Amino acid sequence: MGRRRVRNLLHIGGVDVAAFEPASERRELAATESDIRVFGTFDDGLAWQPDALVISTPPDHHHEYALEAARRDLHFFTEASVVPGETRELIDAVAGKPIVAAPSCTLRFHPGIRTMRKRIAEGAIGRPLVVLHHVGQHLADWHPWEDYRGFYVARRETGPAREIVPFELNWMTYLFGGITSIQGVCKKVSALEVDVDDLYSGLVRFESGVEGTLVVEVISRPAIRSARIVGEEGTLIWDFGAREVREWDKSEDRWTRYSDPPPVEGPGGVWVAENMYIEEMRGFLGAIGGDLGAYPFSLEEDDQLLRALAALERSSNEGRRVELV
Repeated sequence: MGRRRVRNLLHIGGVDVAAFEPASERRELAATESDIRVFGTFDDGLAWQPDALVISTPPDHHHEYALEAARRDLHFFTEASVVPGETRELIDAVAGKPIVAAPSCTLRFHPGIRTMRKRIAEGAIGRPLVVLHHVGQHLADWHPWEDYRGFYVARRETGPAREIVPFELNWMTYLFGGITSIQGVCKKVSALEVDVDDLYSGLVRFESGVEGTLVVEVISRPAIRSARIVGEEGTLIWDFGAREVREWDKSEDRWTRYSDPPPVEGPGGVWVAENMYIEEMRGFLGAIGGDLGAYPFSLEEDDQLLRALAALERSSNEGRRVELV
C-alpha cells in the first residue's frame, strides 16, 4: 500500500514525496521504482520536515505513527484500522488541532459506490430495503510475491477477513447510515495454514432501516466483490470485477448499465482499480488545502466501524445480536 500511495501522489503531482522504509530491500525498490528519497529511519524522515504523513504500515502500527503526527501537528492519512479501542485516544489527540486527520475510506471514492449513492438519492429504486454483499479473495493471492504465513495477515489481531469487515462496512454506512445492531459468526472454515478466522458473516441493521447481509472470506478463487441492493421499486447490483453497476428499470423492464471510467494509465501499464485510490489521495490533499468537504470520513466514524467489528466478534462468541449505541 505504501508503494501504491507513492505512485498515486506522484500521478496527482504538485507535492514533494519522500518515504520511510526500514527494510533495506524494500527501501532500494521504492527508490528505484519511484525515483524518490527513501529514509531508513523515521527520525530521518521527520528531519525532512514533511507537512503530512501517509501511514501505510501493517495495521497494528498505524496508531503509533498517527499519534506521533498528531503530537507534531502534522496532517495525516492512515490506512484502514482493525484495532478497536485505539481510535478514541487518537480523537482526543487531534481535538482542537489545525490538522487534517483522514482515516482511509477508499470505497467511498469508488465510482460504482458513488453511482449507487446518487441513484438511491434520486429515488431510482424507491426506498432501499435489503443489501446483500459478498467479498472474498484467497489469502495466498493477496501478496503473491511473499508467503501469506509470513506477514501481518497471519496474526489473529490483524487477520485478513477481520481487516476487510470495516473496509466494506465503510461504504455500506455511506449509503445506509450508521449501524444500530449486528449479529454473526466469525470462524475458520478452510485449511489455510494460519491461526485466523477466515470467515466473517454478519446480519447488519442500519439507521435507515435497511437490513443487510455481509459475508467476508479469504478463500475465494476467483476473487469476488458483489453487492445487491433491493428497493421497493427496483434493484441495484454492484459488480466490482465487471466494473459496473446494473439498475433494474421497472418502467422499461430491463437492466441499465453504468460502467466505471477507464482504468488509469501509469508507469508499467494500466493500473486496474486504481481510480479510487487516486481520488482518495486527491481528497486528502484537497482537505489539507482547505476544502474540508473533499474528504468524506472522520475518525469518529472510523471508531463507530471498529465498534461494529468488535460487536460482530462479540456476537459470534455469545451467539446473540449485539446492539450498538
